[in-house]
Amino acid sequence: MATFAKPENALKRAEELINVGQKQAALQALHDLITSKRYRAWQKTLERIMFKYVELCVDMRRGRFAKDGLIQYRIICQQVNVSSLEEVIKHFMQLSTERAEQARSQAQALEDALDVEDLEADKRPEDLMLSYVSGEKGKDRSDRELVTPWFKFLWETYRTVLEILRNNSKLEALYAMTAHRAFQFCKQYKRTTEFRRLCEIIRNHLANLNKYRDQRDRPDLTAPESLQLYLDTRVEQLKIATDLELWQEAFRSVEDIHGLMSMVKKSPKPSLMVIYYAKLTEIFWVSESHLYHAFAWLRLFTLQKSYNKNLSQKDLQLIASSVLLAALSVAPYDRNYGASHLELENEKERNLQMASLINFALDPKRESREMLSRSSLLVELVTKGVMTCVSQEVKDLYHLLEHEFLPLDLASKVQPLLTKISKLGGKLSSASSVPEVQLAQYIPALEKLTTLRALQQVSQVYQSMKIEMLSKMIPFFDFSVVEKISVDAVKYNFVAMKVDHLKDAILFGNVDIESDRLCDHLTILADSLNRARSLIYPSVKKQSKLGENLHGLAEIVDKEHKRLLARKSIIEKRKEEHERHMLEMEREEEYRRLQLQKQTEQAEQQRLATEYSRREEQRIRREIEEREAQEVQDLLQGTGKLAKRKGKKPLLEGDKLAKKDLLQHIVDEQVKGRQEMEKKLQKLAKTMDYMERAKREEEAPLIEEAYQQHLVEEKILHEHEQLKEIELSRQHHAGDLQEKNRLSRMLDNKAIFQDRIVSHREEEYNRLKKEREDRINQLAAMRKREREIKRKLLFYIKSEEERLTKLREEEEARKREEEERRKKEEAERKAKLDAIAERQRQRERELEEREKLRRDALLGKTAEPPSQPTDPVSGPRPSEPVAVAAAAAAAAAAASGAGKYVPKFRRERAEGLQAASPEPDRWGRQDDRPPPFSDRWRSDDRRPSYGGGGSRLPSSSSSWSSSRSRS
Repeated sequence: MATFAKPENALKRAEELINVGQKQAALQALHDLITSKRYRAWQKTLERIMFKYVELCVDMRRGRFAKDGLIQYRIICQQVNVSSLEEVIKHFMQLSTERAEQARSQAQALEDALDVEDLEADKRPEDLMLSYVSGEKGKDRSDRELVTPWFKFLWETYRTVLEILRNNSKLEALYAMTAHRAFQFCKQYKRTTEFRRLCEIIRNHLANLNKYRDQRDRPDLTAPESLQLYLDTRVEQLKIATDLELWQEAFRSVEDIHGLMSMVKKSPKPSLMVIYYAKLTEIFWVSESHLYHAFAWLRLFTLQKSYNKNLSQKDLQLIASSVLLAALSVAPYDRNYGASHLELENEKERNLQMASLINFALDPKRESREMLSRSSLLVELVTKGVMTCVSQEVKDLYHLLEHEFLPLDLASKVQPLLTKISKLGGKLSSASSVPEVQLAQYIPALEKLTTLRALQQVSQVYQSMKIEMLSKMIPFFDFSVVEKISVDAVKYNFVAMKVDHLKDAILFGNVDIESDRLCDHLTILADSLNRARSLIYPSVKKQSKLGENLHGLAEIVDKEHKRLLARKSIIEKRKEEHERHMLEMEREEEYRRLQLQKQTEQAEQQRLATEYSRREEQRIRREIEEREAQEVQDLLQGTGKLAKRKGKKPLLEGDKLAKKDLLQHIVDEQVKGRQEMEKKLQKLAKTMDYMERAKREEEAPLIEEAYQQHLVEEKILHEHEQLKEIELSRQHHAGDLQEKNRLSRMLDNKAIFQDRIVSHREEEYNRLKKEREDRINQLAAMRKREREIKRKLLFYIKSEEERLTKLREEEEARKREEEERRKKEEAERKAKLDAIAERQRQRERELEEREKLRRDALLGKTAEPPSQPTDPVSGPRPSEPVAVAAAAAAAAAAASGAGKYVPKFRRERAEGLQAASPEPDRWGRQDDRPPPFSDRWRSDDRRPSYGGGGSRLPSSSSSWSSSRSRS
């Protein structure tokens, strides 16, 4: 990155590089300067640098460089000099537009030059082969090679400028101008895709403006100037959308204008509203929304009649006729007949949205179809006075179609009126914002309405009619078209009719079970049967007959009523279940369709992304190769020019040399040229130094002589001016003396007047001083009283606060004491409960030990021989474990020797004692390891305290260990 001491040096360096053909290096040098943080203070030189920078960007079609540079320049001059940024941006757009137009003119000239008879004389074989293979004409290829790159760059320029200028209050006028120029670009060259993107960009800018409300320098939409600029931009967008026939984008533009008006809560100018409703009529007519089209025409008529003072009677009559014909073009039947609940809700939301766009105040308590309907529209036309302004032909047509009943002659009387109406229309002279009004566009809809009215009136008079006769009655259409119209009328319950092609006739009226003709059939049959029965069996006693009929009538009526209610509820439930089932099926179908569409779109997006990345890589690789080849050619040309200028031999093997070698050669040549130039400059400086010194030596005596002459002239002039000043002073002094003598006689009167004024002012001053002192004393006393009251109040408040604080502290201390006492009592109670529980557990353990001792005693008693004396009270002592074990073993052996039965556990215990008797260790303890098996019963070391075993011996623990080992 090159650094420059001053911005002027960078500009000079860029110009030098441009002169030698290195535009890319010049652009990079200026880009480094603009993006550097050293030059953030605006100066006039930076503006000239930006002009040169954008010229290079346009010349080389570097949109990214231009965007970066303009963003940095906006940061530099936004708070200092915004007009400089405007000038740079205007210059940038002007250069881009000129280059695009120049490329277009070159392509046109190339097309004219190639438009010759003999193609082989002007084209190469390669071009002919390419044209035959690709199928492109000369204009297509020239546009692709010359015009398309520059138009892409111009479109990128508009996008860059709009992105830089967005949401900035200081640049909103330039933003609006750029948007208008971009719209005109799309209109001039029929760029529909770019127009959609441009509308989306502007829409996103407004959304971001509402989203980030704390942004610095944010435009204020409540300001009249800002609001007018935004509205003008969107109105222009609406115009261009309708001119390009992008009706969906036009409708979105209408929504943008309406959203902007709703956001600001302010109604725009009537001139803008006229354009708004004029375009709205075109959009609704193209979308075949005849009802909304008629309402838009009504609003347009109201605005023109109220605000257009130059509106002529002829133009007013033409607009009113358009309003009435648009209202008559609406279908006379309700299209919501037979629709589901979901469709009705969607239609209601759509009516609300359209009504808000047309700016109608809806009553929320009424249904939208009752408000926006054909009947309400016709009533509105009568109340607004539209019927008084229409032409006579349109008025006659209205009365024929809406108020007359002529089943056979309706079409024949309407046809001449339609012929006259089709010739009316033209451009309005006093309403420039309204498009050209042609009443002929309503003729097909009026013919369809005439057909429907004729079918409706004929169905009320005839039950059947020949198809041939009906075709003669309706001369507008063939019978196939009439049949299609009648199908829609029957579908929406406007006419009840059937076409029987076998009999070549039309049947009017419904013949279904639910029709009006057969709904009373059963009732009539019952009445007839009752009359016949009464004639066959006449009634003898009317009173008894009446009594028989009335007997149980209330019960029958009640049962029938309940049955009908049950049937009605069942039917309603079945209808609801059917509707719910249909809704679920619709949701599932919609979900499957959306999933399939989403998968298809994802696959397509992935394929497009892959294809785009592959093409982008190929394009970048091709551009790099082309740029390398172009740079090599530029270097070769520059090297050849420099060599010819210096009389040197140019390079002949440029195609074999690499770019690095060429750059090194050019750098060496530049260094040599710079050294030669420095030598020439040194020689020229020395020559100029000698010349300057010689000139100064020669002009020194001449300057001294001129100076002395100038001193003499100045001295003479000074003396003359001094004499003139003395004479003027004398004259002024004499005049002043005369004036003094004249005014001296008034000196006494002046003294008297002065004394009177001074005494009066002194009295006034003393009075005011006294009043001020009294006021100050009163104010001091009052403030003293206030301070005393405030001090007492503060003392009272402080004492109250201390008292309350003391009471609060005492209360808290009391609560803490109670809490501590409660915790202490709880701890004592818990300790008592623990002691009781411990005693209870101790008692249970003692009982359990006693039970175990009792069981051991019983077992030992049964194992001893009968001849051996036993002590039932004391039992074996713990101090004699070995003797007891030996006795038990001897007893077992004796029993076994004598043939007496001994239990198995006794025999095993005796054998274990004989096999391994415990030996005391060196510390006097016996082995207390557990045996390989244990008995079910286990003795404890506790002994009862009664009898001879009242005290425990020190050897009880070892005795207990030995007894555990034995057991």
